[in-house]
Amino acid sequence: MRLDFSPEDEAFRREVAGWLSEHLRGPFEALKHRGGPGDEGADPALRKAWERELAQGGWTCVAWPTAWGGRGLSIEQQLIFHEEYARAGAPGRLGHLGEGLLGPTLLALGTEAQRERFLPGIRAGTEYWCQGYSEPSAGSDLANVQTRAQQDPLSGDWLLHGQKVWTSWALESDWIFVLARSEPGSKGHKGLSFLLLPLDQPGVEIRPIRQMTGGAEFNEVFFDGARAQAADIIGKPGEGWAVAMALLAFERGASTLGQQMHFTQELTQVIELARSNGAARDPHLRGRIAQAWSGLRVLRYNALRMLSGAQDGSLRPEAMIYKYGWSNWHRDLGKLALDVMGVAGDLREQPLPVQLLQQSALFARSDTIYAGTNEIQLNLIAERALGMPRASRPG
Repeated sequence: MRLDFSPEDEAFRREVAGWLSEHLRGPFEALKHRGGPGDEGADPALRKAWERELAQGGWTCVAWPTAWGGRGLSIEQQLIFHEEYARAGAPGRLGHLGEGLLGPTLLALGTEAQRERFLPGIRAGTEYWCQGYSEPSAGSDLANVQTRAQQDPLSGDWLLHGQKVWTSWALESDWIFVLARSEPGSKGHKGLSFLLLPLDQPGVEIRPIRQMTGGAEFNEVFFDGARAQAADIIGKPGEGWAVAMALLAFERGASTLGQQMHFTQELTQVIELARSNGAARDPHLRGRIAQAWSGLRVLRYNALRMLSGAQDGSLRPEAMIYKYGWSNWHRDLGKLALDVMGVAGDLREQPLPVQLLQQSALFARSDTIYAGTNEIQLNLIAERALGMPRASRPG
């Protein structure tokens, strides 16, 4: 794992910064610092136009192989790209689920025909994806998925019935990848299949979920006979759990660098606010700010450590601590932000930078719940990273 950058890397940094400075202006100026936690629903139409602008400049899917339209960047250069993207205040990526999760999964586990069909639209910023994992009874216990997939004996297509929930950007997406139970009577992680299907079809209903931040980027998605083509299954029928876990491993891959750079931006805003309103004079708050800064550095070095190995969809032991680490860090940053604001943090009518910090602080309360609660994460760390049998767990 390298922690420094070569002269070639620094030249690449200047290239990234120059392109962003030139293009993040005009109509895209309004997107600066938008689309982060609690603000994901900000101006989706303009953000899709920004995705296409990135694609035209060759700045989508930078980690993908060049054969599939990417740049094949090294980990160091991926880090530089994400650093400069955040430093420029560029908006949250609407193409993240396709580019960072489904794309690498197709590259690792998909067929050649699937790659040829789906990867170009992701890279071009013209097709958007959402994730159909969570259900009302399958959140942290993802293996309890009840959405059913039955194969049509004539066409071989898969017909889906069931419900997904907390589906980010479903209303703005064209496609959804779904984990569904394809073997009647199966339980747990057995008998599941990983399917791709278009959202614009009969048998799909999307209902937005209004959140305490005021946004509604989360949705419920209902399937009543929705159809996935026979060719649109990744892996074999009944082996969807392995595909789903590989995808989650990519979630803790290079995309974590972009997340951390956004966290850096939020921490910088907290520091600037503390200086401007006098909160920085409080030694207790100064100590918490220093602790936040050092914690973010630890997250960065752990991310570089876990990214120094093969990016093949396997979940390395050091990657298992990442979600627990960042979610607690971000929740604590939200508390810190509200304390730095003081009574102003209770008022809705604030300048936009303060509003964005408020929304992020509210949203951060969910970080330790979604994608596996803290308790579930600790169990996984004990069992899979430390190799502790269930009977020997403390408590």
